[in-house]
Amino acid sequence: MKTSLVKKTIRVKGMSCSACAVNVENTLKAQKGVTLAAVNFADHNAFIEYDPEAVSIEELKKKVKDSGYDFYAEQISEEEINAAEAKDYKQLRKKLIFSAVFSLPVFIISMFAMDALPYASYIMFGLSLPVIFYGGALFYRNAWKQAKHFSVNMDTLVALSTGIAFLFSVFNTFFPFVMSGNGMEPHVYYESATVIITFILLGKLLETRAKNKASFAVRQLINLQPKTCIVVRGNMEIILPVMEIEPEDVVIVKAGQKIPVDGKIKSGNTFIDESMITGEPLAAEKSQGDDVFAGTINQKGMITVIADKYGDSTMLSQIIQLVREAQSQKAPLQKLADKIAGVFVPVVLAISLITFVTWMLIGPQPALTHAFMATITVIIIACPCALGLATPTALIAGIGNASRNGILIRNAEALEKACQIDTLVLDKTGTLTTGKAGVSEILWITPDDSELNKSLLFTIESGSGHPLAGPITDKLKGELVVKGFVTGIEDIPAKGVRAEYNEAVYFVGNDKMLNDFDIELNNNEKAVIEKHLSEGKTIVYFGKRNKLLSIIVIADELRETSAEAVLLLRKAGINVCLLTGDNAKTATFIAAKAGIVKFQAEMLPAGKAEFISELQKQGHRVAMAGDGINDAIALAQADLGISLASGTDIAVENAGIVLMKSDLQHIVKAIKLSKLTVRFIRQNLFWAFIYNLVALPVAAGVLYPLTGFLLSPMIAGAAMSMSSVSVVTNSLRLTRVKI
Repeated sequence: MKTSLVKKTIRVKGMSCSACAVNVENTLKAQKGVTLAAVNFADHNAFIEYDPEAVSIEELKKKVKDSGYDFYAEQISEEEINAAEAKDYKQLRKKLIFSAVFSLPVFIISMFAMDALPYASYIMFGLSLPVIFYGGALFYRNAWKQAKHFSVNMDTLVALSTGIAFLFSVFNTFFPFVMSGNGMEPHVYYESATVIITFILLGKLLETRAKNKASFAVRQLINLQPKTCIVVRGNMEIILPVMEIEPEDVVIVKAGQKIPVDGKIKSGNTFIDESMITGEPLAAEKSQGDDVFAGTINQKGMITVIADKYGDSTMLSQIIQLVREAQSQKAPLQKLADKIAGVFVPVVLAISLITFVTWMLIGPQPALTHAFMATITVIIIACPCALGLATPTALIAGIGNASRNGILIRNAEALEKACQIDTLVLDKTGTLTTGKAGVSEILWITPDDSELNKSLLFTIESGSGHPLAGPITDKLKGELVVKGFVTGIEDIPAKGVRAEYNEAVYFVGNDKMLNDFDIELNNNEKAVIEKHLSEGKTIVYFGKRNKLLSIIVIADELRETSAEAVLLLRKAGINVCLLTGDNAKTATFIAAKAGIVKFQAEMLPAGKAEFISELQKQGHRVAMAGDGINDAIALAQADLGISLASGTDIAVENAGIVLMKSDLQHIVKAIKLSKLTVRFIRQNLFWAFIYNLVALPVAAGVLYPLTGFLLSPMIAGAAMSMSSVSVVTNSLRLTRVKI
């Protein structure tokens, strides 16, 4: 019999860059029985699929520990992880501020007061100590940890370049006669060591801030789950933790409370806000025998629910798990700097070693001094300062420009992906449409007593608890108040509301109420109603015995700019699809009005994610734009999530790009700006690496046999600084670009 594979999502500790994530992933993939391993550096999650008969989770943890990393305990709560991450962030920010305070005077002395200030080297030595041993401690610890396991990452290069520059400077500070005795100037490079550490800390702080938000979406979903509920046991009502519910328990849910289980209504009539599942703005009317879901909100009366699924088996829990898995999957593209860094670091180390050996074997005397100086120059000039600044500076400039245009770009990964998407999937409610049910038209059948009828309609709906009553009263606000008394206002489940005025009975409701009041529609009325129904609109009737007074048309209207946005996207070569939980008629009408050819209706959250997954399997780069809790899985599954800021927190937190204005034309602007920003990032990275490709051979001494020129470490430090200045200057151009 074939063993069922087990899926686990576990939080990894100790990763400092994406090269670390690659190391952990390769370690897991190498283990027998592991069929899939995807380590996401952004949220520190490792998604593992394995055969429990071939390998245990404890064995996998041990292998990861042996490679220099660790796991959080599985029983640790989200709150504990969040607290630990917040603590780490504060500590990193403290180190950055501390390092910047001490690095600034070192830089000023080195650049402008080296010759004029007595004992300048000793002063810089004292100021550099806190930066090296406090600010840079994490780089040295991580580099040592990797070295023990015969591995390297960006921390290795930072630690080597700053450490050697510092030690070399210390040697020249306290033993200057060694260099001068060999005819060489005993230069110091404290400013290189300290400023490099400060800049790298700044980059890590920006990165950490983005990473700490990665788990926020899951936390918001978890918060939708009630912790306790009222259960009927025997003849008693007791409050129990949700996890202690048993099959067939009867749960009491009062008005305003969240439903704690998946099940069926045993007794009671109500309206339930199921927008977290369906994304639709109107509450669903529910009565005995209807299904309800955990996390949805009971809006009206008290109901009792027979528990069917609870705890980890509810639809909400499945959504949470699907979001976690989608977030943990390997991103289709990684940051370019991190990709190249996996090769760049060992190459630089190899070049520095070759440089040292070559000078020792064939270099002129004093060979050791020349070898040491050339090696130091190679490592200093190869320091990843410009590389570390390439992405954050362009990102900061791009985000600043985007924010002025009402676009929030959450991270560099979103920028990278946005310029490559070829398919955009749109949610309907709240994204393509306004997301608010409103009265688009009230057709008065008879003009007689129109003011009285408007007032009656307003008064009756003001006393109703039906979700559609709100849009109707909003439409009629400011109308005359009824002169007389409306009495006996009563909600009729699954039909509408009725009331009495001047001994006549009036109603506001659906077509079932027409039958109850013996009203026959004529052909003209039927044609009007059929037209609106074919457009996916909702019809409400107002009348009294044997007489229809008005037809009320309620609809979720298309946003004014949606059709234009779809046209612009199609002109840009992007395929646009519509996915909605609404019915087929509404989807057909809205899609046609927006100019969308491909659409699917009546889709649940998991179905949207599956649709996107199929597109990805066909090789498409897919962006998803949505605004509801029901869109969370699809947003996480897509290569790029785009949300409207007016949407739910969960949709926003699952999105890489957030539109601060509910205007889909901003998607076009966001894509344009992302292309520009990614282009600037790649320009920065190109110049940073070209600089290294040219400078490294010169630093190693390839020109010495021909010209006698040997680059000094001081010039290398200046060149390294100039490469950083060029990267920052290029990034600043992005702030002036108009979109």
